[in-house]
Amino acid sequence: MPRPKTLFTGQWADLPLETLAQWAASWGYEGLELACWGDHFEVEKANADPGYCRSRQDLLARHGLKVFAISNHLVGQAVCDRIDSRHQAILPPRVWGDGSPEGVRGRAAEEMKATARAAARLGVAVVNGFTGSAIWHTLYFFPPSSQADVDQGFQDFADRWNPIFDDFDRCGVRFALEVHPTEIAYDIHTARRALAAVGHRPAFGFNFDPSHLIWQGIDPVRFINAFPDRIYHCHIKDAIRTLDGDASILGSHLSFGDHRRGWDFRSPGRGEIDFEAIIRALNRINYAGPLSVEWEDSGMDRRHGAKEAVELLRRIDFEAGGRAFDAAFEKSSGEG
Repeated sequence: MPRPKTLFTGQWADLPLETLAQWAASWGYEGLELACWGDHFEVEKANADPGYCRSRQDLLARHGLKVFAISNHLVGQAVCDRIDSRHQAILPPRVWGDGSPEGVRGRAAEEMKATARAAARLGVAVVNGFTGSAIWHTLYFFPPSSQADVDQGFQDFADRWNPIFDDFDRCGVRFALEVHPTEIAYDIHTARRALAAVGHRPAFGFNFDPSHLIWQGIDPVRFINAFPDRIYHCHIKDAIRTLDGDASILGSHLSFGDHRRGWDFRSPGRGEIDFEAIIRALNRINYAGPLSVEWEDSGMDRRHGAKEAVELLRRIDFEAGGRAFDAAFEKSSGEG
């Protein structure tokens, strides 16, 4: 069966879910990946109100939509991060509290445990998100950083996330890290190291998003090949490198959408990602989950982009072949 085509609601959280659901259905989506911000999916309500999850399901069903995953990137970011004033803008007040860094990290961890319980109540088995990282600031080793510093960062990730994963296990839910700069894993090597840090426990896998790999010079297909049993969810998002001799691949401290940047996100099909190669790789690993459009393109109207993206997915998604193309030429065993 072709994979479900869904839309991640994170970039649409300024809209009521009812409005977005109506639009998404009219564009041809089959489901929504609900963000845990805005009014799209509220973790606290899901765990406190017995009827809340059913109300979300009923709202989607009215538009012929389903939900296969929820996402709590913003809170997950705070679990391991070095907390500063930027985090206040992305966190619920109950998680930010008084802003003391260790208090924020602790409350974020408890919120992620609550997210696992909320997902189970909603009837989904995957929570996508971020982990944050205590060592992202050491990416460039100056002032000099040691491998002991790096080891400590991965240990910090394990210490903070293993108790969260214990709750995910109890709920029958898995966490899918969107491998991404500023997280504990941002490429193939760090993804391997993150898995090892938590003992390769099944609760921890990846939300594959090629847009965060391609601009770093990583082949997205190689990521799929490296982790065939850990791709728990898939984002469809494009990116392009626009290096011109002036711009840095690091972004030059220019905002997304600035034409001077050395790279930027693009609407699916408008960048440099080979989505057909990705579909073939997903077929090889028997990935049957959603293809979820995470739409981010500062130079395009989002409604145009979201509609165009699902049309692209319907064209490029295909089932794996069950036989070789030349099998028809083989003689049956009974023929002379």
